[in-house]
Amino acid sequence: MRFDQNKKQAIRLYILEKIAQNDKTLSKTVASTFEISQNAVHSYIKELIDEAIICRKKRGEYELITQVYHYSLNRSEGHLDSDTYAYDACFKQHISSCASNIRDIWSYAFSEMINNVMDHSKAEHLRLLVSQNYLMTSVFIMDDGVGIFRKIQDHFGFDSIDDAIGELFKGKLTTDTENHSGEGIFFSSKLMDEFVILSDQKIFTTNKYEGDFVGNLPDLQQGGTCVFMALSNFSQKTPQEVFDRYANVDGGFTKTHIPLKNMFDTSPVSRSQAKRVCNRLDRFEEVVLDFEGLEWMGQGFAHQIFVVFQNAHPQIILTPVNMNEAVTKMYQHVKA
Repeated sequence: MRFDQNKKQAIRLYILEKIAQNDKTLSKTVASTFEISQNAVHSYIKELIDEAIICRKKRGEYELITQVYHYSLNRSEGHLDSDTYAYDACFKQHISSCASNIRDIWSYAFSEMINNVMDHSKAEHLRLLVSQNYLMTSVFIMDDGVGIFRKIQDHFGFDSIDDAIGELFKGKLTTDTENHSGEGIFFSSKLMDEFVILSDQKIFTTNKYEGDFVGNLPDLQQGGTCVFMALSNFSQKTPQEVFDRYANVDGGFTKTHIPLKNMFDTSPVSRSQAKRVCNRLDRFEEVVLDFEGLEWMGQGFAHQIFVVFQNAHPQIILTPVNMNEAVTKMYQHVKA
């Protein structure tokens, strides 16, 4: 049976994905999925080995060949005077063969993260690690400056680092309004398949499968900030479609999505907690409040958001999503 190039590429990518997932029955799984013989699967595997895309670990087990590149940049040598230097000198060549949408995504996200180091961190040194295989490109950006969460907390006077991280979920947050829109981290995290910030013994992460997450890393002693970004080399997404998801017809950043479970350790109950959620929401036209993972909410919390805040800002569309039965009942109670 002869396949066209699209079908062949689909088989190859599926094989690579299963290898990345460490599938123990690789040939059987692929053969069953595409209704081809296991001998045909083995011929594809041989091609991938011959092309140095994968290597054989032992009989029946393979791994993707990954290249890792290290770079070191110093402010004193002018490396942090322009975000284009880091991109052109350290990264551009690694994605030159990718499709234009991939290059556009990386150009935006990489430059935004380098700009944060340049303008906000006061870092003297920046280390870059680029890891790449046939399926995926990932980047670590590590600086020795002021931790990003602490910087936000101190600048805005938030009570805790958790409050500062919570504001990042909303977007439009910057400590330098004259030079930055505050949209870089928000949009970069949405463009990437995986996006992680490590700083101040805290981790903020989002990925295309599991959404956003904030956690504690008490044993992490790293100073400064570490950003990790990863994107499939075959992603079909485009920067424009991601921007459009949160923008109005004029192109302004008007919509935000807030996963509430990442702002609170338990189900929120109080008006003060609600006021934390509502902080700066008047900058948006539509706010999606995501209740996934929350078992219930208190009357004071619900009333402050859906009655007090809504009445004060009738032009803002508040859209609650992923509410279970208990949360829905409280929402309907305060709205009534």
